[in-house]
Amino acid sequence: MKKLYLIFPILILTFSRCTDLQELPEDASVDAEVFTTLDAYKSYLAKNYGAFSLTGQDGPAGNSDISIVSDEGFTSYIRAYWKAQELTTDEAVIAWTDAGIRDLHEMSWSSENQFVRVLYYRIALIVSISNDFLKQSSDDNMAAYGVPESDRPAIRAMRAEARFLRALAMWHAFDLFRNIPIVTEITADYPSQATPAETFAFIANELSEIESELPDPRMNQYGRADKGAVWMLQAKLYLNAEAMLGTAHWDDCLTACNKLLNAGYTLEPNYQELFMINNDQSNELIFTLPSDGTRSQSWGSTTFLVHAAIGGTMEPEEYGVGDGWAGLRTTSTMLSKFPDMTGDKDKRAIFYTDGQTEDIEDIGEFTNGIAVPKFRNTDILGNAGSNNTHVDTDYPMFRLADVYLMYAELAARNVSGADKSMAVILVNQLRGRAYGNSLGNISNSDLTLDFVLDERVRELYWEGGRRIDLIRFGKYTGDNYLWPWKGGESQGIGVSSFREIFPIPASDLASNPNLVQNTGY
Repeated sequence: MKKLYLIFPILILTFSRCTDLQELPEDASVDAEVFTTLDAYKSYLAKNYGAFSLTGQDGPAGNSDISIVSDEGFTSYIRAYWKAQELTTDEAVIAWTDAGIRDLHEMSWSSENQFVRVLYYRIALIVSISNDFLKQSSDDNMAAYGVPESDRPAIRAMRAEARFLRALAMWHAFDLFRNIPIVTEITADYPSQATPAETFAFIANELSEIESELPDPRMNQYGRADKGAVWMLQAKLYLNAEAMLGTAHWDDCLTACNKLLNAGYTLEPNYQELFMINNDQSNELIFTLPSDGTRSQSWGSTTFLVHAAIGGTMEPEEYGVGDGWAGLRTTSTMLSKFPDMTGDKDKRAIFYTDGQTEDIEDIGEFTNGIAVPKFRNTDILGNAGSNNTHVDTDYPMFRLADVYLMYAELAARNVSGADKSMAVILVNQLRGRAYGNSLGNISNSDLTLDFVLDERVRELYWEGGRRIDLIRFGKYTGDNYLWPWKGGESQGIGVSSFREIFPIPASDLASNPNLVQNTGY
């Protein structure tokens, strides 16, 4: 089974002044008592990684990292991020009626929305943990704490990982909220908002600086950042630069993609196994959020994705869990991208149709909409994970197939150096896996931007990237691309362009006079 990390509890400041998150240890000597060994720093770095999936110190709930909502499960970073990227698009709807959750699919959220607020403060928490790790691991502090000289090189190497995790969180903040503070140290001062250009430059510079300091691809401990993770985040940053910043960086994206294409990653032969309990063995996955149903329990990450997608006449045991939460389904618009819903032609069509209707008359009824059991708590033979409540399947943050499709998009955009024939070969490798033969193959003339966007749905649906794709292709807001219940209408209606980013939470605006609300909110 995959290696896991210990979680080391410590109180920290966030980059906002939210009172729920700004406590420091009362005893100022606690740092010197705690940070004296390599294992202590490993445990704190583990907290940094774990904060993307776990919600507190006592899994699956208890001693929560943040306490701004009543249900700790809502506060899982990747669960909140997934909802923002998927429930606001044609790929997913949810039946639940928690305050504010329907606003996501209807694109009517406000600065008071609790799911937006959780997302903002979760990002703040990652940044804060990273900043404190960097402070505690400085040469001066290691000397002051009496850390043995023999331990210090390994701790210095961890600093690049902390900077990567901070850059990843900042990238999410830039994408989702755009006008955010850049904070690199724990402080009680009110932070000021940076311009989008400043935030973009900060992330780009961080990734450039740490690239040489991280291990080569797949040479770090599983679940930890390496050069491949850096290159993938660079590719994402540069791919979306024109849409988010107004300045194209296609060449930089191509450079990152080429590094990844030559890094030794290979496609997983069986698509379904990418989303099952043994996906930690896959050579396709570039960066994951590890899950272990016994030792790292939470109500977020893939536990949420497996349980929430099961309901109606589905048998939870077939997916390795004891029950379903009857929440998540997809829309007819997404289904239309596939040749059929059975998976007989395209094996990526992992849908459950028995007792489900394709049309959604009532979002609150699970049987309205086709179910999507893409993520499972079993292996390919049906053997269940270690726990039938909490899931063993790792969350695939970055994988090689996405690199293939980014390269194909660059070729379709006629970016110099992106060879269209090579792009077609890469796409046909994906489609060959999906179809099991050459029947799905495309030719150079088929490689259009519309094709690439649709192929991204077929390959990457429910992996937390649909919103950002639609924005990049100019199809997220407005009325030139509609899906059921977009804008709150059953057939879908256009929405204003300011919805491309989320509002700064009202609670943060109230506590920090330096912040200005995003336009439209």
